[in-house]
Amino acid sequence: MARLPDISEAEWKVMKLLWGKSPQAAYDLSEQLGRQEGWSASTVKTLLSRLHKKGAVTVERYKNLFLYAPKVTEAECAAREADSLVDRVFGGALEPLLLHFAKRKKLGPAEVAELKRILGENPSSRKPS
Repeated sequence: MARLPDISEAEWKVMKLLWGKSPQAAYDLSEQLGRQEGWSASTVKTLLSRLHKKGAVTVERYKNLFLYAPKVTEAECAAREADSLVDRVFGGALEPLLLHFAKRKKLGPAEVAELKRILGENPSSRKPS
C-alpha cells in the first residue's frame, strides 16, 4: 500500500464530508464548511488544494465545477492516525493505551464483551499452555 498522507485536523473536516458523499463540488464543500466552521471559500479551496497535492483527494473538472472525491478511505486514515498516536504518546506499546482509556472512559457491557472477543482471537494475547 502506498504511504498515506498526513492529514491535519482542518483537512479531516473536509475529508469527513467527502467520505460521507462524493464527488462534491468545491462550492458545495465551501457552503457546508462555511456554515459548520465559519470558514471562507478561500480557506476551503486552500485545504482542497493541499489535500490534492498530498494525494488524499482527486479532482475532476466538470463544466465550470471542480469535483472532489477521496482517494484514501476513512478506515485507512483512521488506522494511520491510531498507529501514530500509539507510537507518539505510548512509545508503540498498546497496553498503556488500553489501560489509559479503560480508566478514563466507562465501557458498556457490549464494549467489554467485544474487547474480550477480540483479545481472545489475538494469538499473541494467549498464554502458553
